[in-house]
Amino acid sequence: MTARDSARPTGASSAHAPGAAFFRRPRNLVGLATLCCLLWGSAYPAIKGGYALLDIARSDTAAQLAFAGWRFLLAGGLLLVIARLMGKPVWALSTGQWRQVALLGLAQTSLQYVFFYVGLAHTTGVKGSILNATGTFFSVLLAHFIYANDRLRRRKALSCAVGFFGVMVVNLRGVQGLDASFTLLGEGFIVIAAFVLSAASIYGKRVSQRLDPMVMTAWQLAIGGLVLLLGGLAGGGAIAGWGLGSLALLGYMAVLSAAAFALWAALLKHNRVGQVTVFNFLIPVFGALLSALFLGETVLEWRNLIALALVCGGIWMVTTETAAASAPAPAG
Repeated sequence: MTARDSARPTGASSAHAPGAAFFRRPRNLVGLATLCCLLWGSAYPAIKGGYALLDIARSDTAAQLAFAGWRFLLAGGLLLVIARLMGKPVWALSTGQWRQVALLGLAQTSLQYVFFYVGLAHTTGVKGSILNATGTFFSVLLAHFIYANDRLRRRKALSCAVGFFGVMVVNLRGVQGLDASFTLLGEGFIVIAAFVLSAASIYGKRVSQRLDPMVMTAWQLAIGGLVLLLGGLAGGGAIAGWGLGSLALLGYMAVLSAAAFALWAALLKHNRVGQVTVFNFLIPVFGALLSALFLGETVLEWRNLIALALVCGGIWMVTTETAAASAPAPAG
């Protein structure tokens, strides 16, 4: 049994799943993972726009959770409809699979989002963005202990460090927000959110070995979104003032979440965790560039360009290492 075989859960059939080869090709991995991060990066200005249209204050965490709940609940519902139209068995889950998608939704969507928003309310946006990027390190470290074919090597560790430095550069706006203070409710909750998301993503990779990634993603988004919505409403986060613009924006956010999470789940199913999660460093870079573009800030600032170069350099180091490792040995 090879290292790759030993890393696959017993009974998995991902190697023969329809479309598996498409998601495993390095070129497709780069394109699809970058597309996911671009979509998630576009959520930054979209969320800010939604708060402005619906008059949701920065301190109104309950309303923010309710808004997020609507977003993910609609995203999950959209994916369920698409999966059903494609003939996928959206209801034919075993009791164990229902428990798995429920746990995944509570962790990956509900729990990590609560930790993230509470933490963000008690720290600066700069520190929040930087600390949230620690999720990539958590994913790489967890994969090292779980998967025999995804060990942490010097090149991968260096690529993570380069990408993380790029995230720091894109958030560099003077000394404010970069102090060394650390509180549990602020910086601590941001790091916890990053860890929860990383652990849930790896758990989702295992669940997807026996469950279609689209169906799995649809149910975890719907369940997690429903919990967020009910929690936000229970906390007094009623949202008023819905209009054509806010509904259109919510629809876009639901579509981007459905597409990005479904693609990401499929990529994780058919690729090593370290190969995929390193692309997460692109999210704050795309978020900064798109926020600058749509919010009228300067796009071509030195920090954005340097950050993009560093992040792309880190991704290149991981993808070229993977390509070299999977290349056949020369004959003779």
